[in-house]
Amino acid sequence: MNQPRTYLSLTLFTILFLSFIHSYAQTDTVIINNQKISCTVKEITPDAVKYSYPNEDLVNTVYKNTVQKIIFKSGRTQTFAEATSYKSIDSVNDYNNVTITSVESEVRGLFKIADVSSKAKGTTVYSNQERVKDRAYRKMKIQAAMFGANVVYLTNQRTEGNKYGSYYTNGSTTETNLTGVAYSNASPDYEQFKKLIGSRTALPAVEEFELGASDSDVSQSNINKMFIIGNILNESGIVYIEGNIEGERNATRFQLANFNNDSFSIAYKDKGKAYNFVVKL
Repeated sequence: MNQPRTYLSLTLFTILFLSFIHSYAQTDTVIINNQKISCTVKEITPDAVKYSYPNEDLVNTVYKNTVQKIIFKSGRTQTFAEATSYKSIDSVNDYNNVTITSVESEVRGLFKIADVSSKAKGTTVYSNQERVKDRAYRKMKIQAAMFGANVVYLTNQRTEGNKYGSYYTNGSTTETNLTGVAYSNASPDYEQFKKLIGSRTALPAVEEFELGASDSDVSQSNINKMFIIGNILNESGIVYIEGNIEGERNATRFQLANFNNDSFSIAYKDKGKAYNFVVKL
């Protein structure tokens, strides 16, 4: 007796399902960081992608720097060189993947990660100026990688050459000072990270990186300290962890730099020094 009703229900379900698939296929998909936007692409300019949500006339704009690709309703896929040119930062040791630019338009739409700075100074008045400058740039890349950034917008560079002393004045060695802002085209996935952590609140920190603006290089050491997790926050796409590491009294808030299934990295600054810890899962 219930067969006609069951058949009718299945028919209605099939119609609704096919209708959903059909309507979804009638939209374009813009993929940005960890987000997929179902929309209608209106225009692609040299700097941006303009789109509207289904059943809306409002045109939204997103910079091409953040767009990984567009899957059009026709089935064609367009990948953007602006996003694919950025390399991933999986650890501090990936600092060579950091790009430094002085062109502001190249960081539009990217996630602002941290303010960065570095300084390098020659040891004698005969120090090679270019080598000292290269050391300053290398340190800036390392600091950016400590926070998971893969591009730095250089806001200021000051270089002074060697100055030879005389009987009346002291000489000084060549010095380069850099300041900038670190960005990333992709930020850690907040929901995925929370799922990975689960209910765990105490995990071992096994590695530490430390770099000061005046340090000659980054220091790296193996440690065995417990990281106590209090709260995990998502602030404008940047993930922060409130907690503490054994022996780190000045640090109660850490920025998530990156993570995988085995470990994650956190970073913070204190009194001009940058710190990065690797925590095992």
